[in-house]
Amino acid sequence: MKFSELKIDQRILKALHEMRFIEMTAIQEKTIPPGLAGKDVIGEAMTGSGKTAAFGTPLIHGTSKGGGIQALVVLPTRELANQVGNELKKFSKYVGLNTAIVYGGVGYEQQIMQIRQAEIVVGTPGRLLDHMRQGALRLGKVKILVLDEADRMLDMGFIDDIKQIISQTPQNRQTMLFSATMPDEIVRIARRYMREPVRITTERHISKHLLKHIYYDVRRDEKLSLLSHLIEKEKPSLAIVFTATRRAADFVDRYLKSENIESMAIHGGHTQGARERILEGFHRGKIHVLVATDVAARGLDIKNVSHVFNYDIPKNALDYTHRIGRTARFGKTGKAISLLCNEDHGPFRNIIRYISIEKGHLEDFKAKPVHMQRDRDQSHHAPRRWHR
Repeated sequence: MKFSELKIDQRILKALHEMRFIEMTAIQEKTIPPGLAGKDVIGEAMTGSGKTAAFGTPLIHGTSKGGGIQALVVLPTRELANQVGNELKKFSKYVGLNTAIVYGGVGYEQQIMQIRQAEIVVGTPGRLLDHMRQGALRLGKVKILVLDEADRMLDMGFIDDIKQIISQTPQNRQTMLFSATMPDEIVRIARRYMREPVRITTERHISKHLLKHIYYDVRRDEKLSLLSHLIEKEKPSLAIVFTATRRAADFVDRYLKSENIESMAIHGGHTQGARERILEGFHRGKIHVLVATDVAARGLDIKNVSHVFNYDIPKNALDYTHRIGRTARFGKTGKAISLLCNEDHGPFRNIIRYISIEKGHLEDFKAKPVHMQRDRDQSHHAPRRWHR
């Protein structure tokens, strides 16, 4: 189905067309018609499936200029709030709607000014509640409520915040809830706060012909040099390297830079401004390897990633699926490459019970053992030496 077949405001269609939204993805085709009809919707879909347009189209169509805050979108992370908010601004630019984007880590005043002019508010639970407590944000006119990445918000401990936010919206609102998985607590929220929702499920696994899964057995002290070797060999256009901890992300990033690979680490230890600058550079191709903790697996909408490297193996198949969901999107091919040392085989066995992963062979790899430790001199100005 094409967007042009929808019976919606032509100004919305014009904006969608300019953004090259021509044919709908599966989640869009199944979600938009009941959304336009005012029905509650539960959508099970992964990040990158086109959810923003799926809920954004009926949300903008049902919102009027100058009518106060009529639509609220709640998301788990600052990055996702920024991305979704900016997408909605583009979708609605010819309609003239104002979108306020609110999240923590930045000042209140500018956000309050945006809220006063807004018809749509997009934000994270904690900062939304802050504005509500201060009286800057009132939800009495909300007609459409969207809860996106609901299971991620549950994982991050936001469930009570979400309930409190919902309690301040009108009971006759339309609610759309999106989640990659449906834990019991999310099901209970749906039953309590939604009215006869239409349940939509899309294919959550990437087609085998688009995504290739490979793993390599390697010694722990050879992981870094193998990662560098594979990046040079694969020549990814854009790649994400996943690590288990912030410290590991910083360490891997420093090593790749020492090998003249354009990389940058991103994790929760960076300020919001720094994270935005890093992501902007990655989106523009200035950085072609992003070294990340799992904050990037679910909370970021990153396009055109050709390779995902699991430097540290995720704990289970679901986390693995979230990570590799960054590549092979919108019909493009991709590779997911995992590096296994002895301690990784336990969690990896849990993953291969559900996902078929091919073993890779190292024919031209010359190992350069590197131990993951730092020099005794911890000074920021001291040169770092790699322990090979």
